[in-house]
Amino acid sequence: MYKLLGPGGSFYESPEPGQLGGYRPKKIYGRLDCPSALRHLAKGHYAKQRVFFADEEAAIAAGYRPCAKCLPEQYEIWKRG
Repeated sequence: MYKLLGPGGSFYESPEPGQLGGYRPKKIYGRLDCPSALRHLAKGHYAKQRVFFADEEAAIAAGYRPCAKCLPEQYEIWKRG
């Protein structure tokens, strides 16, 4: 079972792994292979604040914004409001 953050901001157990990762303090979500996130994880930062989402809709509904590095198109749309 995998622990995912749902649209309402509550965690739930899922038989499927999350498709996106997030960083709780800054409320940013992105791809699991995001170079920026992987760099922070490799330095020992970030892991305790990492969350996972089933999909982009769940991340947005939980109040997270797209990562500018790995999701530049979604980030620009978000930035424009």
